[in-house]
Amino acid sequence: MAQLNCPPCTPCAAVCIEHEPIQTCEEIKKKKLPKRRQYLYKLQEIRKKPRLIRWGHETSYENPFHVHKEPPPPCAEDIELKTSPVGLPASDPPPYLPQRDGNSDVHPLARPMGPIGPWASGRIDWGALSGQTGTRPVVDRYSITRYSVDEWRQRNADTIDACAATTTKSEKIERDSKNTIIRTYAITDKNQANCTESLHARAKTIDDMKSDLERAIKAMQDEISTLEEQRRRLKQSLAVLRMPEAIASECLERRTGRPDTELIRDRPEEELIREVSLIAEIRAILLKTLAEIEAQQVQNRAARQRMEFDWSDKKLAHENDAINCNLTNKSTITLFRPGATRCPNEQSTEIYWEKFSRETLAMCLDCRKQSEQLRGTLDAILTNAARDLRSQADRVERALADRITCMEEVRQKLEIDLRSTLQHLADTEIQIEKLKVAIRNMDHAMKVVQTRLDNRNQRPRVENCRDQSQALLIAEVKSIEEGLSAMNAQLKQEEEVKNDLIMRRGELEKEIMMKRRTIAIDRDRCQLLRTHFPSATALSGY
Repeated sequence: MAQLNCPPCTPCAAVCIEHEPIQTCEEIKKKKLPKRRQYLYKLQEIRKKPRLIRWGHETSYENPFHVHKEPPPPCAEDIELKTSPVGLPASDPPPYLPQRDGNSDVHPLARPMGPIGPWASGRIDWGALSGQTGTRPVVDRYSITRYSVDEWRQRNADTIDACAATTTKSEKIERDSKNTIIRTYAITDKNQANCTESLHARAKTIDDMKSDLERAIKAMQDEISTLEEQRRRLKQSLAVLRMPEAIASECLERRTGRPDTELIRDRPEEELIREVSLIAEIRAILLKTLAEIEAQQVQNRAARQRMEFDWSDKKLAHENDAINCNLTNKSTITLFRPGATRCPNEQSTEIYWEKFSRETLAMCLDCRKQSEQLRGTLDAILTNAARDLRSQADRVERALADRITCMEEVRQKLEIDLRSTLQHLADTEIQIEKLKVAIRNMDHAMKVVQTRLDNRNQRPRVENCRDQSQALLIAEVKSIEEGLSAMNAQLKQEEEVKNDLIMRRGELEKEIMMKRRTIAIDRDRCQLLRTHFPSATALSGY
């Protein structure tokens, strides 16, 4: 190995660290080293080149605005090395450290700087102390001196010692840091794996409960649909029940128009009264059952809604846990969330969560059983009601047929006046039906506006405000109610006109032919209406 001839502080220290001898430019060219190594040698030589400073000239290398052609780097042979610490005796410190020349073993600082001499240009202006360091700087014409060579060497020694101490401390801290990193990462990975496994188990538990809720919701939805069909069937039965009630009431009302001598309590009268009483009793039962069904339907929908809310919450919770299970240290959606470790006040416990879910399923099961029992009761009620009504209707029709046969002899005398009276009566009834239809059709508009109001009442918190739309909807309800009141008043007037026609017809019949009116009531009105009596199937709501 060639002997090194440069101190570590020189620019060629990088080459010395690699334990390679300094070579000249000719040797570099002969060996044809790689371009990177050649560039390194050239850079070292350029750094050792002295900088030429010519004050007041643009050829200075320190002028940043001067564009000059850099001179070629000198060869290593032309460079004179000033210091060579390698190979010196151990008792002689390097020249950049404090020396032993006439000093004690502790290497104190050398004597302080004295005056430079009588040629120091600053003495004339500074006075008697002008040449001494520490009072004012010794000023020459082109330079200013602050420290001595011994102070500079002592500073170099302090810097090197501080660097060595800092390096030792850095190595120790680096070892501790590596051990801390390894230990922290191992604990973190273990805790993260345990949390991921726990999240997977929790997600499976939520998914199982969500599946149970889905089955319960489907069963409740089927029950609600079936009960809704039964409710429509019951309402259809009530609507059909209006027809026999109207027929029986019409028959009784028509028979009250018989002349005084014909106002007898015969068998058709008694059967019609029984029929009206039976219809009223059946109507009361059906209305009561309808109220129970609607109340049960409300409970069913509430149970379904509760389960749907619970299912929706569990779905969101399952999706949340699924996202958390798939999060890793390489995920791009992770962020710092300050305050995430704080538990909200509304958080529930795991025991309460399971209890709440089980109570929801149990409530749904009980509600569905009650609905099934109510449907069975409704089937029995409708079947018995249809059978009783049909049997009573047959008895009424037979009684009317017998009565009409007995009064057939006076039919010709009552027919002409009866037609005229019935024509006006029919027109009045048509108008009454039109009014009833119009009144019923107003229910759709009322339902729409009331539904809108009810839906707007479900708005959350501050959104539930009394705005202009709310006022307009309330005004619309008032307008519809006023219209209904007007049509009801008109309907009342039409019914009064109808009664007036009946009374007028009675007067005419009483004046013309009492027997003709009686036969017309029994046969042309009552028996005709009885032909429209609904069947048992229609009375059952089908």
